[in-house]
Amino acid sequence: MTRRRLKPEELELWRKVAKTTERLHPEGKRSEQPLPKPSSTKLPKARIEGFELSQKAAPSRHGHDIAPDISHSIAAQPVRMDRKTYGKLKRGKVVPEGKLDLHGMTMDQAHPALMRFILRAHENGKRMVLVITGKGKLRDEGGPIPVRRGVLRHNVPQWLSTPPLAAVVLQVTEAHLKHGGGGAYYVYLRRQR
Repeated sequence: MTRRRLKPEELELWRKVAKTTERLHPEGKRSEQPLPKPSSTKLPKARIEGFELSQKAAPSRHGHDIAPDISHSIAAQPVRMDRKTYGKLKRGKVVPEGKLDLHGMTMDQAHPALMRFILRAHENGKRMVLVITGKGKLRDEGGPIPVRRGVLRHNVPQWLSTPPLAAVVLQVTEAHLKHGGGGAYYVYLRRQR
């Protein structure tokens, strides 16, 4: 970007401003310094209401209003089960006692199947089961509203936290890679009473 030269009116204005200034160190020698070259930034022509030059902007309250990823929100939940068992679970050392695969199902088919499976597993005294949802397809339908990837992946944790399943589910965590990773959930059930 090339710098432009000062116009005569600008040069005259600068000289008037320079005459009204005081030196910081008046005892030192006075030397004629060349006029500074103008910066390439342009000053705004319009003033902004409620804002003064060199004033800092107020910090924003939050970065964004996008809902967190499902894996982050599940990981942020408090641990409600035995810590030792939870550690084994996260390392993939616990073998699931039952498995439900929801691949290819719609939400209308998957919700009743999940309810039947979890309630039956609890009746049979099982403690830890695996629910496979899949990660979902990457598709962009071109609409104005974005579609989440993996509808079942996002809805299964919500279904597990609402009645009647909330009464029997103790903990929901993302499965270890050998059991499906982000496309599956470990569901740790409460003991039968």
